[in-house]
Amino acid sequence: MKQSAIRFENSVALLAMAGIVVLPLGEIVLRKWFATGIPGAAPFAQHLTMWVGMLGAAIAARDGKLLSLATGEFLAHSATARVAKFIAALVGAAVSTLFAVGGVNLVKIDRLDGAEIAAGIPVWVADLVLPFGFALIALRMVWNASTNWILRGVAVIGPIAGYWIATHPELLDGQPALPWLGVIIFAAILGAPIFVLLGGCAAVLFMVQGSKPTVLLITAYQELTGSAGLATIPLFTLAGYLLAEGRSSERLLRMFRALVGWMPGGTAVACIALCAFFTLLTGGSGVTILALGGLLLPAMLKEGYRERFSIGLLTASGSLGLLFPMSLPLILYSIIANIAMEDLFIGGLLPGMLMLGMLAAYSVREAIRTGAARTPFVAREAGAALWNAKWEIGLPLVVMTALLGGYATPVESAALAALYAFIMQRFIHRDLPAMRDVVRVTADSVGLVGGVLVILAVAVGLTNYMVNAQIPDALIAWTTTHVESKLMFLLALNAFLLIVGSLMDIFSAIVVVVPLISGVAAAYGIHPVHLGVIFVANLELGYLHPPLGLNLLLASVRFKRPVLDVMWATIPMLIILAIGVLLITYVPWLTLAPLEWFGRSQ
Repeated sequence: MKQSAIRFENSVALLAMAGIVVLPLGEIVLRKWFATGIPGAAPFAQHLTMWVGMLGAAIAARDGKLLSLATGEFLAHSATARVAKFIAALVGAAVSTLFAVGGVNLVKIDRLDGAEIAAGIPVWVADLVLPFGFALIALRMVWNASTNWILRGVAVIGPIAGYWIATHPELLDGQPALPWLGVIIFAAILGAPIFVLLGGCAAVLFMVQGSKPTVLLITAYQELTGSAGLATIPLFTLAGYLLAEGRSSERLLRMFRALVGWMPGGTAVACIALCAFFTLLTGGSGVTILALGGLLLPAMLKEGYRERFSIGLLTASGSLGLLFPMSLPLILYSIIANIAMEDLFIGGLLPGMLMLGMLAAYSVREAIRTGAARTPFVAREAGAALWNAKWEIGLPLVVMTALLGGYATPVESAALAALYAFIMQRFIHRDLPAMRDVVRVTADSVGLVGGVLVILAVAVGLTNYMVNAQIPDALIAWTTTHVESKLMFLLALNAFLLIVGSLMDIFSAIVVVVPLISGVAAAYGIHPVHLGVIFVANLELGYLHPPLGLNLLLASVRFKRPVLDVMWATIPMLIILAIGVLLITYVPWLTLAPLEWFGRSQ
């Protein structure tokens, strides 16, 4: 029964994702050959994105993969793990239930309003996924609170409390917000999902001012359906997950080794390039470390690289690639900051190559010192390896040609990427021999998408509260008064983002911090694209920052080494990449020159 329910849930997610793929592709075909389009294609794709987001969040809750603070991962290895897990689940279930009730009220409002998406389909039907998704998340948090049935019964207090507060918001009206906020923040430290932290705080702040939780669901709906570019997130994620399945990593590693293996540190450089490639496609450094660590570490040790160096390099390389085109953090940043996605893709090229090149140079030095083995260059093998990996390296070329050539919009380019990856893995390489494999991979990708989009949906409420409270204006005034130098502001920004990146996942940090920082940076005359690249580069570095950098924890698990050992192994790479971040920060030419070359400077 349980497996049937899981298969049904995954299949619905697949259908919603398929709709997001088919609609933009249909638009390309009809526009190119028939000079027409699909009526209501854009609003349908936007509402399907909401469905994918909420179903994905429910799937992530089912699998225990909702994005949380790095502190939660840290506590998971302590003696208090069970207590922390229970408290986090209790509060998480309460907040999720509160949003579910708000979703029900939103459905009622839209049903009375009678608004339609297109083609006679009412908005309220699409809205149903909001209360359903949050209710399912609440139930799964109760289930995952403990393996003990008695404690699961106790955990039901969470949904009951959430329902009571949602239906009696006057209980908080005019009351001090701090105790409620303290409970939510404490739960987040113990491992409650990020959306619980952001959404719960927003709900408390609005309710103490006399508003109802329904207000937050209205903003969530508007955020999930109001941005035409938001669909690029599930589409590029799906493409990345499809490509990461099967033997693509082996084909690409063979290619990189055949091309650069002859030089000192060639295998290490090949590993760096492969990690960067997979990180930009999957959107998460953790995925890269977990997926490729077992393949790459033995390869480096076999050729004579020191174990400490190898672990440090692979841990650091897992965060590379986020500055290259198709990177999910760049896509999300462009949406939050309202910047053209193409501009961020172009602006991140040279900074991304700089970070990769600096780490590669260090690898060459290490190989010369230790006498690591090289792979002789053989033209026949290089040609064969390139031919074998031609479909993998073709994916970013197809996307960037369609996007920068003006042949497709960002959403249409992302749909092309998803279709390309599907055809390659299902029919050309046959790494996905059955449709059930496609469903499984799609469900995995939807889980990551849901974790990101649910944060985005609830965080906009917190952003609106801060705007209404004039917090960004106050921050601009204070900063410009006390920090006169642009250079000092940039240095302080680097330090701040490094701390944020070590405590929060990159997607959460972008959603929360960008609305606060962008106005301040504009006051100092910082180009918005340059700011975006600085932002992502610093958060990329935060994955490696002790003591709670997420890559350190994941590498410890993957390589079966103590966290402290991984930390010490990574410090040289952290220093090198920190120098790279400073160069990116203080040499804006690296970001802005490519924009001029492509005729996109303003």
